[in-house]
Amino acid sequence: MTQTLAERPAAHAHEHPLVQRLVSDFQAVWITPECLPAFTQATAGEQVLLFTGDPVRFPECLDVAVVLPELQRAFGPSHGRIAIGVVCREVEDDLARRYGVQRWPSMVFLRGGQYVATIAGMLDWTDYLARVREVLATPTSRPPIPLVSPHADDSHCH
Repeated sequence: MTQTLAERPAAHAHEHPLVQRLVSDFQAVWITPECLPAFTQATAGEQVLLFTGDPVRFPECLDVAVVLPELQRAFGPSHGRIAIGVVCREVEDDLARRYGVQRWPSMVFLRGGQYVATIAGMLDWTDYLARVREVLATPTSRPPIPLVSPHADDSHCH
């Protein structure tokens, strides 16, 4: 059964306040696989799914959580609405596999529920503007196939 946006999960106490702020102050939606279809159908324009990961392990996710509303504001008026979905951490690995996410934090851009592109990590503001402008002009496509599991550790053994 598909979960509706009205039934979306409440903010979890373990989420960092800067991530919770996306939902409380910027109309972001907590995303699970069950509510993802309702989210993409209920929003016109672009949708961006934020994969934060653990803020202790990936501290730049907090920077991305602060920048994302600024990107929404920068591109919202002239390009249509950019709706924000924050992927619940307990389901991040499942949705990461679906969209080929291999790095945290990542923003997965969708249009009408179809994959467009991923922007991984924290970028300089001008790089974000250029990259998002590029993404908004990109047609939908199939998500990339991850080369490694999102569970792979961060060590780079040779």
